[in-house]
Amino acid sequence: MPRNSRYDILFEPVQIGPVTSPNRFYQTPHATGMGNMKPNSSAALRTIKAEGGWGVVCTEYCSIHPSSDDAPYAYLTLWDDEDTRQLSLTSDAIHAHGSLAGVELWHGGMHANNRETREGTIAVMDCSAHYAQPGHARGMSKKDITRFRKWHRAAAIRAKHADFDIVYVYAGHDFLPFQFLSSRYNQRNDEYGGSLENRVRLLRELIEDTGDAVGDRCAVAVRLAIDELHGERGVTSDGEGRDIVESIAELPDLWDIALGGGLRNDSCSSRFSSEGFQEQYARCVKNITSKPVVSVGRFTSPDTMVGQINRGVQDFIGAARPSIADPYLPKKIDHGREDEIRECIGCNICRSANNEGVPLRCTQNPTMGEEWRRGWHPENISTKHKDAAILVVGGGPAGLETTLALGRRGYRVTLAEASRELGGRVLSESSLPGFQNWIRVRDYRSNLIQQMENVDIYLQNNLSASDIEDIDSDYVVIATGSTWRRDGVGTHQHLPIAIPPASNIFTADDVFSGAQITGEILIYDDEHYSMAGALAQRYLQAGNSVTYMTPAHMISQWTTMTDEQGFIQKSLLSLGIKTIFTQKIDQVKNGVVHGRCIYSDQIFAHSFENLILVTGRQANDQLFEKLNANNTSRIGDCFIPSSIADAIYSGHKFARELGLGPDQVVPRRERPLIQLKNPGAVS
Repeated sequence: MPRNSRYDILFEPVQIGPVTSPNRFYQTPHATGMGNMKPNSSAALRTIKAEGGWGVVCTEYCSIHPSSDDAPYAYLTLWDDEDTRQLSLTSDAIHAHGSLAGVELWHGGMHANNRETREGTIAVMDCSAHYAQPGHARGMSKKDITRFRKWHRAAAIRAKHADFDIVYVYAGHDFLPFQFLSSRYNQRNDEYGGSLENRVRLLRELIEDTGDAVGDRCAVAVRLAIDELHGERGVTSDGEGRDIVESIAELPDLWDIALGGGLRNDSCSSRFSSEGFQEQYARCVKNITSKPVVSVGRFTSPDTMVGQINRGVQDFIGAARPSIADPYLPKKIDHGREDEIRECIGCNICRSANNEGVPLRCTQNPTMGEEWRRGWHPENISTKHKDAAILVVGGGPAGLETTLALGRRGYRVTLAEASRELGGRVLSESSLPGFQNWIRVRDYRSNLIQQMENVDIYLQNNLSASDIEDIDSDYVVIATGSTWRRDGVGTHQHLPIAIPPASNIFTADDVFSGAQITGEILIYDDEHYSMAGALAQRYLQAGNSVTYMTPAHMISQWTTMTDEQGFIQKSLLSLGIKTIFTQKIDQVKNGVVHGRCIYSDQIFAHSFENLILVTGRQANDQLFEKLNANNTSRIGDCFIPSSIADAIYSGHKFARELGLGPDQVVPRRERPLIQLKNPGAVS
């Protein structure tokens, strides 16, 4: 289909200094969890973005010197010529599809642990290192600043030699150049401290140094945290942030506008932000400078994108997470296929991968991170290995994904769902406060499946084992999900405990089934992801008194990985939640929960009117066990209860690997090069 003409403005070329982007789609720098140890994987991931139509494709953060080491997390390096050659793989891959390649030069300052390089941590001032540890950061002398500028210049030159088109000066997310800008960090009394003019001095010098070194061919971009979100204590967009931009407005070739206070603010999940939530910050800069401006905002709607450009908010549509969920988003808009966009749900599973130090993953896009390792493409899939009829039992996330992928391969697929509606657990979880975008998991897949002539969908079909045996299918896939446990087994409690049946004791399944719960509620969380906190918010907003009990030290502990924990705890505390930390359930008896301190073993008694257990989940695998046939497989939560992202990945993996031999499903690995040039032994 031809492109809708109202989207034409998104495909206009935009000049950035000496280079020109073919369109307004700009994949801003984002981490991949691959870094310099997985150059082929990194290059393949960025290739797909360029192939999918992003006019600019940037790398993740790229260290300029060994004193900026983020191990054990994966990051890029431009320390020497070997790094230059390695990063050329990525720039060449991006250029192969006509896109511009950008690289984000990074020095973490007090945020660099240097646990691998064991270099001393440096910062604008003497201070404790960012992470709790014995080490401190040493305040930089003027000689240190001179050296730092030379490191940055040398890295920029290497970036030019690696054939990058856009080279970043990174003054965002509380990293070293920003530490000089903010009076929260910078209390120097020399020409780099004190007045705002002095605090901007280093950023100005870095822009000028970079432009002098590479500006003949490369654009110089500045990524600036224009607001720390700390109010008057820090840089604000209506105060010093605006003043910083005004003082150097025309110096860089592009402004990439971010938020400070840590990465969690820029990558705020959909529970706590809406599409385009950073508009006021981008608009502020756009009103000051004539240079192109880009900012993110989890953009998935082409109409919202056009609105950003037409209203003069920014010149590009910046994206990290939407480009992960759908690398082909620009091409789908270009080809009139906007109804096929795999929209980001803002769950931040992508952020969890980086925080866990593993390659990128995505709830919506199971091929993300698997481009080189498994050879998966988000839009292309191999055709069926032979004619076969496949029965998929269960229309939750795993069942929907495997049905979609099998259908695309050309198999004849029958999808049977016991309830009246597709979606499974997604239906329940998207009803929670702030989770409405999660329904996109269901909508994207059901929309495409219903257009496939080789897929039949049967709702309200609760198939038994004998029913399945009577159906003529070559393969049977069981995707019947899981059930929340009622026996206390969770992360800290490995064995069941006696919990008597009672009308005032519930699980999350009871809540979603319509259980009426009035009065005071005690929620016990031994899952530590999103469910207990979301249920607490639901009942607090309904006017219930809620106490949250957990063996952890904080509310929804694992959401530190998705950058949500601080937002969740702040929100629930503001709603008046009561908390009990570091206690696990020892027993439940006569309306009393006996909690055992995980450190002292001391027992505490907590009476309750209503108890909601959010612990582990059990696979609904009874149907699979009854069938016990060679042609029967189980996927998703029915196989191993986990996140929706893992369920979708499980379904996709089954569909991709159907018909392949054991040797064909082993993923490739990037192995270190063994150098025997100077063999030696440690005595």
